[in-house]
Amino acid sequence: MTGIEDWLESPQGNYVFDWEQARVDQVVADIFGFNAVQIGLPCRDFLRSNRMRWRTRCDEPADPDIAVRARAWELPFDSASIDLVVLPHVLEFSPQPHQVLREVERVLVPDGSVVITGFNPYSLWGLRRRLARRRSFPWQGQYLSMPRLKDWLTLLSLETQAGAFGCYAPAVTDPRWIQRWSFMDKAGDRWWPFVGGVYLLQAVKRVRGMRLIMPRWRPAKAQAKRLSPAVQKHRKEAIEQ
Repeated sequence: MTGIEDWLESPQGNYVFDWEQARVDQVVADIFGFNAVQIGLPCRDFLRSNRMRWRTRCDEPADPDIAVRARAWELPFDSASIDLVVLPHVLEFSPQPHQVLREVERVLVPDGSVVITGFNPYSLWGLRRRLARRRSFPWQGQYLSMPRLKDWLTLLSLETQAGAFGCYAPAVTDPRWIQRWSFMDKAGDRWWPFVGGVYLLQAVKRVRGMRLIMPRWRPAKAQAKRLSPAVQKHRKEAIEQ
């Protein structure tokens, strides 16, 4: 994502990612397992509140400081090996968003979780993108609406669990104006919950047709007790003979 690091240091970027960091922290803190991966935005740690033993960040090969260097649509992980995947603004800036989700579904274990953040096209931020003359970050992305993203997830058997919108203030750059518009954040969830500038969505991988095979805890004698008295008498006589 060209220009992302510079934008993150701006008042506008801080406004967005402060909200996202707080929301992601809340969600991932209650997701358990063994392996967690954050794909994209390596300059921010969205797994800091998660308690899994193995946590790593994965990004493009051009970044030398990342432990796992790979493209989001070509993940170097075994199938059904990851319990949690975090995608912060990956889909809207990827040339292959569908393939990214397919790879996420492939590497997730059954009942594994994916947490996605993105810009909402039906918001003041989406309007700002349409009016932008310079296609710098974050205005060059292909914003995905939450309903559209839910449809994509459903096709991959990824069941939506939770969602939230935030950053209702206009996409201004002056920190003083961001502060003046802060009243919109306080009222946004109540009065216009679907027009936040950004959103968070959590989904869980569901595997259809799985059947849990339980061990046979009860001994054969316990099963025999469920037989009728006549059958029990017949079995006892056969054993004595």
